[in-house]
Amino acid sequence: MSHLTTVSIREVAPRDGLQNEDPIPTEAKVRLIDALSGTGVRRIEAVSFVHPKAIPQMADADEVWARAEKRPEIRYSALIPNTRGAQRAIAAGFREIEVVVSASDTHNRRNLNRSTAESLDDITGLIPLVHDAGATLEVIVATSFGCPFEGDIAPSRVAGIVERVRSDGADRIAFGDTTGMATPRRVKDLLSEVRPELLHFHNTRGTGLANILTALELGVSEFDASVGGIGGCPYAPGASGNVATEEVVHMLHDMGLDTGIDLDALIEVAELAEKLLGKTLPSGVLRAGPRTRLV
Repeated sequence: MSHLTTVSIREVAPRDGLQNEDPIPTEAKVRLIDALSGTGVRRIEAVSFVHPKAIPQMADADEVWARAEKRPEIRYSALIPNTRGAQRAIAAGFREIEVVVSASDTHNRRNLNRSTAESLDDITGLIPLVHDAGATLEVIVATSFGCPFEGDIAPSRVAGIVERVRSDGADRIAFGDTTGMATPRRVKDLLSEVRPELLHFHNTRGTGLANILTALELGVSEFDASVGGIGGCPYAPGASGNVATEEVVHMLHDMGLDTGIDLDALIEVAELAEKLLGKTLPSGVLRAGPRTRLV
């Protein structure tokens, strides 16, 4: 294990989680964000500013953000697909902005209706716009560990994208395991060639926690997770299942790593998320409770 003592979790249920679920009312989204804000989570991906025809679940992003409680100790971020989205996020007051580009050209066309190269050109123009507003830009490289349309993605392709956006001035890099194709071996292969600040794993094939453990051993200390395990990618068939925040926190705390998150409070929010969505969520820790809970 590396020398890490603390791990940072960005809670992505309000955006990445809800975008792959049936739409819920604005009030329910606000309740979820506010409840998460009370768990000790220090980073929350709150909304995305996308065209409502593309992601109808995010059509009320401005209203959700206007009504949500903003706690000064929490860093809230928004995802954007393009320049128009960046302008909306800046106008709404966000100072941490994320933009996504797929390592897979096919997935990028399905997700953003343009090639990877075209998205990278757009990001080149976005960076000064974001920086001039006093905000930071994180570039999320989707399908970093494989594409449902193209199959394996060469680490060198991901590395080339990272080199391009870093030279353009991107503040942070994240790798997304968009359809849960990562395995510990694939994590080692990619991270031995290029290193992000943050990793976003799905548990689609049951490897989410193993991949996080592998990345921890390689020194990565920032991860995305979604309370209850809700969400996925609406443009990637079968890609349900973000790794559940309470499962990640449960594992990390038992390893003696500090997240700053109250696990019991987090499980309560997972229970709330089930009620808001009206369905059973896939989290094992939600079902069984922490290992310290005795019968």
